Amino acid sequence: MDRRSFIRIGMAGAATGIIAPNIVLAGSLNNKISSNQMAGGLYYTKDSPGRWKKKAGSHSPILEKTDAGIQVITGHPMKPNDHWIVKHILLDKDFKFIDEKFFNPAKENTAISNFTLKGQTGVVYALSVCNKHDSWLTALEV
Repeated sequence: MDRRSFIRIGMAGAATGIIAPNIVLAGSLNNKISSNQMAGGLYYTKDSPGRWKKKAGSHSPILEKTDAGIQVITGHPMKPNDHWIVKHILLDKDFKFIDEKFFNPAKENTAISNFTLKGQTGVVYALSVCNKHDSWLTALEV
């Protein structure tokens, strides 16, 4: 299975397996995501790092509200031809695709994305995709 198919199947699984759009507190939201049976298997979170326990800190995306929308940062080294963050994917509260940003590790030293939100309310989810350590999910109430 190629990486694109894996991500597409993962998104479909996440969309059907995680129901959390009505949770108000971000702490409760993250606990709900991490307690899902897919956390630590299909995707990883800081609280459910699965087989990548030592990688959670550098692979979990950090989401911050900005005036225009959301900034996603993954504090991960960008080593060309070795190990880097491939892309960030932003999803709405229903796990529908909003936008994505691909990274070129030869040109970008840090995985930082800025996404504009147009009328989204509730929860947004960000996936940080590493070329070696899979996909990492974080949520933020907007």
